[in-house]
Amino acid sequence: MKTYKVNIIETLQMTVEVEAESASAAKEMVEGEWKNGNYVLDADHFKQVNFVTRSAERSRGSERC
Repeated sequence: MKTYKVNIIETLQMTVEVEAESASAAKEMVEGEWKNGNYVLDADHFKQVNFVTRSAERSRGSERC
């Protein structure tokens, strides 16, 4: 049997509405608030999941990430 590695990739999503002078300013504001822990995404914000399978066997002595 072959060995495989399966990556599980979950996507969480939250929409935040802010007033700002521009789209880039709004993004910076929300990113800053997120970094400060004011927006915390959890299981309630689940959007989708993807599964990516690849062989775990190494080729030519190295493994790509």
